[in-house]
Amino acid sequence: MDPNNPQSRQRIESSFPVSKTHKQDFVREASSDNGLDNQYQIILDNITDGVYALDLNWRVIYFNRAAEKITGIPVNEAIGRACFEVFRSNVCERNCVLRETMETGFPILNRPIYIVRADKKRIPVSSTTTLLKDGNRKTIGGVVTFRDLSDISELRRKLSKQHSYDDIVSKSAAMHKIFSILPQISQSHSTLLIEGASGTGKELIARAIHNNSLNKKGRFVAVNCGALPDNLVESELFGYKAGAFTDAKKDKSGRFEQARDGTLLLDEIGDISSAMQVRLLRVLENRTYEPLGSNESIHTNARIIAATHCNMEELVKNGTFRKDLYYRINVVKLSVPSLADRKEDIPLLADHFIERFNHLTGKNIVGISQRAMATLMLHEWHGNVRELENAIEHAFVLCREGIIRIACLPDHILPTTALNAILPGMTLKEIERHTIRQALERNEGKKVATAKELGINKNTLRRKIIRLGI
Repeated sequence: MDPNNPQSRQRIESSFPVSKTHKQDFVREASSDNGLDNQYQIILDNITDGVYALDLNWRVIYFNRAAEKITGIPVNEAIGRACFEVFRSNVCERNCVLRETMETGFPILNRPIYIVRADKKRIPVSSTTTLLKDGNRKTIGGVVTFRDLSDISELRRKLSKQHSYDDIVSKSAAMHKIFSILPQISQSHSTLLIEGASGTGKELIARAIHNNSLNKKGRFVAVNCGALPDNLVESELFGYKAGAFTDAKKDKSGRFEQARDGTLLLDEIGDISSAMQVRLLRVLENRTYEPLGSNESIHTNARIIAATHCNMEELVKNGTFRKDLYYRINVVKLSVPSLADRKEDIPLLADHFIERFNHLTGKNIVGISQRAMATLMLHEWHGNVRELENAIEHAFVLCREGIIRIACLPDHILPTTALNAILPGMTLKEIERHTIRQALERNEGKKVATAKELGINKNTLRRKIIRLGI
């Protein structure tokens, strides 16, 4: 590409039309450098990543072909316009990636964000920023490269479908063993027992079975037996007739009646009393029950699924749960592993919850930073999947960018080690070094955010980092 050629000159000028003088200067530079800048132009126009450059007034001075393709904005419309009019992203107003680089002097690598194309379509991209400097190392602007992540997001969705059953997502071998038999269990009418710690998703499995069963047109009814007082369990399950007791003004249907032609989940069945165990055994054996205050037996065709966080065999051995009832509900048994035993599911579950909360809240969170994900992987998750879901929801409340960072996570998720504590005998310098390190860790190395948290100027923070050898 010869700068003296009219077509080449027009091509060069169209890439940097900030002013006529700047165009002329650029063309002269291209000529004096024996076409070296033209070679760079050709290279930049033939890479698949979008590239654009801004001057110090935030005006676009360069826009390559990939940037045209990804944004849908022609180069002649992009050049000279304010960047936020061209590269419209979810971080433009508060957390501009290039502004952060301009303020701190540090580049940003592959930060996921969303942009809005010319056709109003919102697409995910990863953005990398750096300063643009002249031959004297003076900052004259900034450069942003960005990569379209639409295909990756689509592959992630397809992968998620491959590792899911109904609304349950997992790629662990133990869960996929359960997935493999759920279709057969769903088509059966046999009583099922689901064992697993609290928060592992027992009710989700029960709902998935119902949604794929012969009873799916009926209702799915769940009752937590452990949350009901003994004197209310019977009336809740079987209902009552008017006059059965003092406050019974009219007939009330029980959960068995509500689950007619559907599925009834008896959650925490291990917590019911001995007297209730006898009543329940009769129902499971005869498929009939009597509401309180009635002598008439009612037939039930509800599919019964029992769930518990207890070890039922241990309850049978120590005599707190009837053996005959245990064998009646234990026709088919599923044991759901805890999240601590399938930590490979954490990234998949986190993406699943992010997609759900994006839909519910209208936010556009792209994902989780590597350090935040490492924090999630190190946590023990005694509350299992439910605790992880709560942690992601907490992060959504605090997240103001397009990505969840460590600072967005609940405090109890963050690792606590001896390094996090200020020990007696530490010098003032050691305490200061420790405090700055922890603040940098919480803000993932972002100097501006760290300085703001510590209440000091960013230049003061930079000097302290150098002086303290951080």
